[in-house]
Amino acid sequence: MDFGEPFIMENMFEKVLEAQKGHRASALVTVIKTEGSTPRKVGSKMIVFADGEIIGSVGGASVEALVVEKAKECIKSGEYVIDSHNLNDPLNKDTGMICNGMMEFFIEPITIQNHLYIFGAGHVGLALARLAYQVGFEYTVIDDREEFANRDRFPDALEIVVDNMGEYADALECHPTDFIAIMTRGHANDYEVIKGIIQKPYRYLGMIGSISKRNETYARLREAGVSDDLIKKVYSPIGLKIHGDTPEEIAVSIVAELIKVRNEK
Repeated sequence: MDFGEPFIMENMFEKVLEAQKGHRASALVTVIKTEGSTPRKVGSKMIVFADGEIIGSVGGASVEALVVEKAKECIKSGEYVIDSHNLNDPLNKDTGMICNGMMEFFIEPITIQNHLYIFGAGHVGLALARLAYQVGFEYTVIDDREEFANRDRFPDALEIVVDNMGEYADALECHPTDFIAIMTRGHANDYEVIKGIIQKPYRYLGMIGSISKRNETYARLREAGVSDDLIKKVYSPIGLKIHGDTPEEIAVSIVAELIKVRNEK
């Protein structure tokens, strides 16, 4: 059996990068072993997205459909899997195919870089950016003060935005893998940012401040029509409780919380 030329590998890896940059949950499937008559050779690849869309092919027919479903499970679990299927199956216990062969597939979820948006370029924001970058977070910093939000202070930032923070939050296109830390210089700014973010998809949303400040902000959100279910998702006061006082100690507590959430399945 022959389903045409395999998808060009260079194009396949470009598509993997596009999936990562576009924050699309996906998995890469590779044929790693074949026996007998099979529709694809070892090395053939296919990308599977969470909604079932595919790029490339590892064989078509029922075997590919089974692999697509397994890949969707791997996307959810984040686990690597080796999946084998019998292509000589006239009794329809596996593929139902009669190609007199066997195929084995390696399915690997495509890692999406977690992006951290830091609203507030003050002392804590600076300490957070430095430490978060060291543990693998790319980050964007947003502040309306150019003397704080600049390349000299944040040399590793993917992007530095000098703009009204509330307006930027309103326009921000968030992804389910994004992390957001709100630590502006005042309650009013914090409220405008969280109001702009809270109803969007994200992985983590945290806001710095005392319990009384948090409660006041939450009350305003409820008055604006935000549901308690969304409010309960916010990490505030931000960070794990390590009783730190300095910007660097507070940053450690926040990054520890970011890592904890990042590692949760």
